[in-house]
Amino acid sequence: MRNAEISRNTLETRIRVRLDLDGAGKSQLATGVGFFDHMLDQIARHGLIDLEVEAQGDLHIDAHHTVEDVGIALGQALARALGDKKGLTRYGHAYVPLDEALSRAVVDLSGRPGLSFNVAFTRARIGEFDTELVREFFQALVNHAGITLHIDNLRGENAHHQAESVFKAFARALRMAVGVDPRAGSAVPSTKGSL
Repeated sequence: MRNAEISRNTLETRIRVRLDLDGAGKSQLATGVGFFDHMLDQIARHGLIDLEVEAQGDLHIDAHHTVEDVGIALGQALARALGDKKGLTRYGHAYVPLDEALSRAVVDLSGRPGLSFNVAFTRARIGEFDTELVREFFQALVNHAGITLHIDNLRGENAHHQAESVFKAFARALRMAVGVDPRAGSAVPSTKGSL
């Protein structure tokens, strides 16, 4: 069973996330933040993860709480879907270009949350979306998934292209890491015996 559903309800947001790690890249996304939905679709499509996200947040303030809380719920769902991590590849990496932009993501399903985020966006906003929220999303996700994630935007001039290449690279790296390693059998991919 490599799927999970998480609900998170606070005074600021109401979030429901459902994912299937063995999906076909289908998504149903309704966060109220159009650009964010577009980025979540990259995770589903390029990670081959079926992903449903419903979010109602205090968008009359801004998108911060909605984006962060979706990251929290998605991280919790990912942790639950991974279970004991037996037989997984554990590590994943990807380079993804989008026109002039190039991003790299490296994932370790380590059980230890850590984020190294090196993206110098060329603009503070993409439409109505605050580019600072990209880091907030990934920080929330790694904290609650218990994964280590390194993201580097190696070059880029268009902020939309930078963000999209980041999300696509993360998706491809995650797809590799959560893959079942046929040579590993039921072993946990760690010398410690647990992750």
